[in-house]
Amino acid sequence: MDTAELIQRVRRVELKTRGLSDRIFSGEYHSAFKGRGMAFAENRAYQHGDEIRTIDWNVTARMGTPYVKVFEEERELTVFLMIDVSASNAMGTRRMTKRDLASELAAVLAFSAMGNNDKVGAILFSDRIERFIPPKKGRSHVLRIIREIIEIEPEGKGTDLSSALQHFLQAMKKRTICFLISDFRDTDFDAVLKRAGRRHDVVALRVEDPVERELPAVGWLPATDPESGETRWINTTNKRARLRLAAKEREREAALRSMFARSGVDQAVLLTNEPYVQPLMQLFDRRG
Repeated sequence: MDTAELIQRVRRVELKTRGLSDRIFSGEYHSAFKGRGMAFAENRAYQHGDEIRTIDWNVTARMGTPYVKVFEEERELTVFLMIDVSASNAMGTRRMTKRDLASELAAVLAFSAMGNNDKVGAILFSDRIERFIPPKKGRSHVLRIIREIIEIEPEGKGTDLSSALQHFLQAMKKRTICFLISDFRDTDFDAVLKRAGRRHDVVALRVEDPVERELPAVGWLPATDPESGETRWINTTNKRARLRLAAKEREREAALRSMFARSGVDQAVLLTNEPYVQPLMQLFDRRG
């Protein structure tokens, strides 16, 4: 992709997603996430009606009378975008690829955070860390993140969610809002996801293509796993075969929902053939 084409694509994404963010998402983002980060402000003497759990026992012991901790809403939050750029996300059969959808979701969230004066950082990952972009403020920084997502040619093909989450945990010590944008075509990442869910406010945005859920009856098709390179032929006119694949996909989705619930992670499912405004609004409403 030459420089002129890259600039045009970044500009198109900015125009579409910043408009959505300004008109629709900024208020919902604020109500869904502001106030969830609380910072210690001061100690003061206990007053009738204060909750027992707010008592600072160390200060109380030192002063000889009860004191409580007072917290206030953090004025500045940090938002981190973890974006899966593995080979499976290049798939897309109708309106856009999963990678295109992920780039627009990341842009909407980044512009919403920018509108609320929050810092934004990003990790782009496959089976390795492809890019780490430290949190900063400002439009130029948001555009850099969008440009990296569009421009990147990943070195890895597979997906390693465990390593990506571990890298995030090591990098971000302060509580952070983390949007994990992936098709989650990986296994054995539940333990590190649970740790991330305890320390940070993690939201899973699952990008999916409808063909992955239900194959059309169009005869024999070569199905190539983009991450392993393995190809097998599937007779899509065989109803039993299609039902078996659809049932396997439903089992995978049920397992993911259960994992997210155990880890305290909110989730939304976004399809490449459908607008993403409503699922995001529903997610924000649930949290607001």
